[in-house]
Parts: sequence; structure tokens; C-alpha cells
Amino acid sequence: MSECLFCSIAKGEIPSDFVYQDEDIVAFKDINPQAPVHLLVIPRRHITSVLDTSDEDIALLGRLQSTAVKLAKEFDLDTNGFRLVINCLKDGGQAVFHLHLHLLGGRAMNWPPG
Repeated sequence: MSECLFCSIAKGEIPSDFVYQDEDIVAFKDINPQAPVHLLVIPRRHITSVLDTSDEDIALLGRLQSTAVKLAKEFDLDTNGFRLVINCLKDGGQAVFHLHLHLLGGRAMNWPPG
């Protein structure tokens, strides 16, 4: 497998504005933000999409979600709300084929999203 963009970011090979990191997860600001707060929360391990997860990934998926909630609180999004999104494959809007959660907030979110 050739390196993907998010794998390179997670390894520190591509500079990024990290807001969180531990041995399994990194979170950073999206370079094309769609809201005043737009963070990406990713596993360090390459997982192409949510379709490529299994029961063995349940703990990691839970940690991705709990990290996003922790960041939502740190960025003061827990009063008015926020959106968590996982895009899956091309028609689902996935542009980088490495599993990631979008944490969006700081403005009212419209529905449907598009």
C-alpha cells in the first residue's frame, strides 16, 4: 500500500495543526474548513473507510468518538451543539480514503447537509 495523505500527517511527515494526539489517534484542523471549528479525528493506523472496520475495531471507534466529544468540549461546542460526520466512499463524500471523523461547530448546521 502506498502512503496516504492522512498516514503521512499522522506520522508527522506533513506539517499539520494538531489539536490532539496519543499513540492511536490524532486530531487536526481541516485545511478547508466548512465551519468555524472543523477538526478531523483519525486513527494513526490506516483504515480505508468505515466499511473496513470489524468487531476488533470497536474500542478504537469508540475512542475516536470520545476524542471528538472531548475536543467539542475543549472548543466550547458543547453549549450550542456540533456535528460529527463520517463520510464513506466516493458517493458518501469521502475525499481522503483513510477513516476520519469530521467535528464541525461554531455555527448552526443546516439539514439536509447536501
